[in-house]
Amino acid sequence: MLFPALAESVFRRPELLGLIYSAETIGALVATALSGWTARVHHHGRAIVVAAASFGLCVGLAGLMPNIWLVVVFLALSGAADMVSGVFRGTVWSQTIPEGMRGRLAGIEMLSYSLGPLGGQVRAGVTADLWTVRGAVSSGGFACVGGVALTALWLHDFWSYDARTDVHALTERAVRSADEPS
Repeated sequence: MLFPALAESVFRRPELLGLIYSAETIGALVATALSGWTARVHHHGRAIVVAAASFGLCVGLAGLMPNIWLVVVFLALSGAADMVSGVFRGTVWSQTIPEGMRGRLAGIEMLSYSLGPLGGQVRAGVTADLWTVRGAVSSGGFACVGGVALTALWLHDFWSYDARTDVHALTERAVRSADEPS
């Protein structure tokens, strides 16, 4: 994690390291508390793409900020965007994945949650060594935006996912309705 280097080497404020570490969690907590609006969104694919790109943009901008307080603000915004993305990812998961496949897919998802951040840490460390700490933070965030954009283009049907009309969501809803006792 580059946060210790950001706090100590870039801003010379090591006493604020805990605040940097907790900023994303605080943003996620605020987003959770204000998440009632998500029930009115039906285009979950678009919401995931926008939220994931917003996460990357906020991380990228955090690396460019001239003072540590703005870094904390942008990291909090990234945490909020990540939480919004998570809400909609969980909703799509629940609406479309048949119950019999959830265990296997959860295992694959767990791998991505454990391996992805480790790979990101390696990338960030190498980039910081070859370039700068700020460059490593910003390039990671902006690379995320690019990756989200490319993925959205590649999986163009995902962009148009609508819980009210998606064939997988409708099929899963029908199966669950048939399984409910009358």
